[in-house]
Amino acid sequence: MSPLLIILCICLYFGGLLLIAYITSRNSTADSYFLGNKASPWYAVAFGMIGDSLSGVTYISVPGKIGTSHFSYLQLVFGYFIGYFIISKVLLPLYYKMNVISIYTYLENRFGKHTQKAGAFFFILSRILGASGRLFLATGVIQFFVFDRITAFHVPFWLSVSIILALMLLYTYKGGIKTLVWTDTFQSLFLVLGVVISIVVIINKMDIGFGQAVSNIVASDYSDTFFWDWHKSSFFFKEFIGGIFIAVAMTGLDQNMMQKNLSCKSLREAQKNIFWFSVVMVIVTVCFLALGALLFQYYDASGIALPTNPETGKVITDKVFPNLALNHLGMFAGLIFIIGLTAATFSSADSVLTTLTTSTYVDLLEYDRSEQLSEKQKSKRRTWIHIGFAILMWLVIIVFDLLNQRAIIDTILMIAGYTYGPLLALFSLGLFTKISLNDRMVPVVCILAPVVTYLLANYLITPYTTYQVGNELIVINALVTAGGLLLVKQKQAVALSS
Repeated sequence: MSPLLIILCICLYFGGLLLIAYITSRNSTADSYFLGNKASPWYAVAFGMIGDSLSGVTYISVPGKIGTSHFSYLQLVFGYFIGYFIISKVLLPLYYKMNVISIYTYLENRFGKHTQKAGAFFFILSRILGASGRLFLATGVIQFFVFDRITAFHVPFWLSVSIILALMLLYTYKGGIKTLVWTDTFQSLFLVLGVVISIVVIINKMDIGFGQAVSNIVASDYSDTFFWDWHKSSFFFKEFIGGIFIAVAMTGLDQNMMQKNLSCKSLREAQKNIFWFSVVMVIVTVCFLALGALLFQYYDASGIALPTNPETGKVITDKVFPNLALNHLGMFAGLIFIIGLTAATFSSADSVLTTLTTSTYVDLLEYDRSEQLSEKQKSKRRTWIHIGFAILMWLVIIVFDLLNQRAIIDTILMIAGYTYGPLLALFSLGLFTKISLNDRMVPVVCILAPVVTYLLANYLITPYTTYQVGNELIVINALVTAGGLLLVKQKQAVALSS
């Protein structure tokens, strides 16, 4: 496939995003940037969250891992479903009652300013690393299959990343959440279409019907979903329980996901959004897993060699789907893949820039409370924070390019385990106990807890037992954090502010 044709498709797609941004960002204000004027339709938020949650990680990494992990990822997603129910019934009512811009305002009201800033710091850290990892994956594929093949020009990876981040800035810096609700809906549509049409193309290439394709998947080892060896990281209860807590932490305690929910017209609409989002999330994940099974069956049936690392001989899982789509399935399949990947690329990072700006602006710098700054000055500082995070993401992606050697889906979930554990502990103690913490000591405990968890997992559990730590890492980290926080609790009790 011609790299220039691929670039043309990306440009047309970006044109669509710019048009949406132009329409939605006219007469934009601070309220529209942060909360979309509290007028976002629940169905647009729900569908747009699909792109945020799946992004390039699911689009590329999950289908590629089917060869070794089979359908075990679905165990995690079943846990997500329960986690979203908890968010709908516990966290959303709290946030709407407090009428917050940043959800970490709750931590300030419950424990104090230092706790609020600790919560915001871990959100910022986690989202910078997570979003950069997602963007690294998608940009790496575009680099390998597009820019590296344009021999007339040498386009280095750092320049590819720069171009993509600059494009994101163009349509996010002004409109904020009001714009992102609709651009994310647009991107989720193309992301879902990318996987559905890819499934159809592969079925046609294999010259089988839909029913036969389903039968082939069900009859294969790839469809193995539930695993019961408790020593391994794929053990059902590790994945399921880990999924519950990951969903609560990465969605309910995450400013990026909650800021869009808080832009709905009412609590009831936000809860409706979460319910339908969770249903669609399960359905779409099943489609991605089915795509992965079909990919490996097509490789096997066609005698095509899987992409492998020449040094280790291991399959490079993140190149299984791209290699087949762009090199073996024809032009139409390649274009569909690129459009879906482009949607994943932009949706994985654009809203993060806005919500990182929000948390820094509100929680860390407290510009929203400043009486010395005019609205024009506040807007200017908000813009510079937005640009600053784009630069920081660029630096993190370059580091990923130098260091990463594992499937990005594993890396993202591992990062979540270490960075969302403290948030999970703080909100749990705030909501379900009446204790008061030593506010000044909270940041110290929250920083030390992931270090202790890392040492526990890698230097005690793994070397001396047969137990493999999986996605329950977030629970272990939260328990370690909670234990440390209880050591610095104050004697006097406080009434629940929730």
